[in-house]
Amino acid sequence: SNPLTGVESRGRRLAQRRPVLSVVVPLFNEEEVLERFHARLTSVMDSLGLSWEVVYVNDGSRDRSLDVLHALHAEQAEVAVVSLSRNFGKEVAMTAGLDHARGDAVVVIDVDLQDPPEVIPELVAAWREGFDVVYAQRRVREGETWLKRTTAAGFYRVMERIGGPVRLPPNVGDFRLMSRRSLDALLALRERHRFMKGLFAWVGFPSKAVPYDRAPRAAGTTKWNYWRLWNLSIEGITSFTTVPLRVATYLGLATAAFAVLYGVQVVVKTALYGNPVAGYPSLMVVVLFLGGGQLVTLGIIGEYLGRVFNEAKGRPLYIVGRHLPAAGAESDSEEQVADARCLVNA
Repeated sequence: SNPLTGVESRGRRLAQRRPVLSVVVPLFNEEEVLERFHARLTSVMDSLGLSWEVVYVNDGSRDRSLDVLHALHAEQAEVAVVSLSRNFGKEVAMTAGLDHARGDAVVVIDVDLQDPPEVIPELVAAWREGFDVVYAQRRVREGETWLKRTTAAGFYRVMERIGGPVRLPPNVGDFRLMSRRSLDALLALRERHRFMKGLFAWVGFPSKAVPYDRAPRAAGTTKWNYWRLWNLSIEGITSFTTVPLRVATYLGLATAAFAVLYGVQVVVKTALYGNPVAGYPSLMVVVLFLGGGQLVTLGIIGEYLGRVFNEAKGRPLYIVGRHLPAAGAESDSEEQVADARCLVNA
């Protein structure tokens, strides 16, 4: 046998060995900050002395973000690029990056430098202590308005009260490290409506918080306006609790009880005093109250039915337009692409 064949085979196995640490970075229209982020990330990762890769997920950017990613991939062996076929949203883009991450531990971080890469060594140190999930907890939220901080705190309080067994740690975003076993458990959850903060908490495993100060956005503008944040909060509530449905039930019972009491009062008052009940104003109040309650209840039911409808369709979470793997990794095979196309056309 040819001894060179064995050497080449061993070389391929070594090249395809998974890195110790993967960093997943979802992004959308971030050309202004991308190179600055990558320079800081590279400096931090090289200082760790571990094998690593960074998986950038282009979520259908319309600026030059993809061109910048191609250049970074050509320059550096640790860079992988997953470019989605369109904009699927941050939660799904994050999932795509986690699907393609090969490390023994995986860090999720935003590209806008509000979450400083310099915190990653602290996350890694806690992971080495034996924690499966190490989440970065904000001490300070610079660059955010009072309204955003207040509404965020209110959302966490609501989730703490109605979230059931799922407890969202306050002032914690997506910036965290996960061990391979916790990541594999997370990736087994393939629901279409993905509230990642809730999914991270649902998986469980031993966890530790690492406090840090959140900086203002380094460049560009946030993609999360108040309407999108409102929709995300609705997504979080309907993903992890049925309390809104129970509230609708209690509202119906309370309304029925109120109607019975009001009816008794009308009968007694008319029988004793013979006073006619004021007609139009009281009637309109009752009709508007009942109509509003019914519409709210229908809306709540509609939210849950919409989730069932979307889950029943069975569409893939995302479609990869192009995958540029890091050195030593394998690109998506033609069979995987064909399977994705079959899912889309089914």
